[in-house]
Amino acid sequence: MTRRAHTARYPDVQPELAPRTRGVIGLFEENCTVCMLCARECPDWCIYIDSHKETLPPAAPGGRERSRNVLDRFAIDFALCMYCGICVEVCPFDALFWSPEFEYAETDIRELTHERDRLREWMWTVPEPPALDPAAEEPKELTAARKTAEKAQQAQQAEKREAQE
Repeated sequence: MTRRAHTARYPDVQPELAPRTRGVIGLFEENCTVCMLCARECPDWCIYIDSHKETLPPAAPGGRERSRNVLDRFAIDFALCMYCGICVEVCPFDALFWSPEFEYAETDIRELTHERDRLREWMWTVPEPPALDPAAEEPKELTAARKTAEKAQQAQQAEKREAQE
């Protein structure tokens, strides 16, 4: 009460945001498998997803055809969204991220439904994740991948030795 009030001159001076500020949700479309978990878990039902199935040829001769879901539409209605972040948390393939972008006001409420192209644009404003603690143990996934790569390399070296003999 004894200090003078500080008025932020927002449009002229941009605010200093925290490094991992939650602004808007960005979509990394390449990681989306159309599993629909984000849309099912959303308490506001503000995520709209449309897809179709596509048949892929067999990977090896004599194999069977596979089918996969192809994303046709991914939209989030930010007029309904309460920014809880459940969709970001439940995505098993890391297709949704928090972007610090916060200036996306519209004059018409119907324009607050942003399609995947707009969500993809916000993906490039997502900051890098914080660095891992050097004293922390390595994630199990990296350890398993490293062991698999080492075994494959050893097998290749053994095949080369046998071929030379």
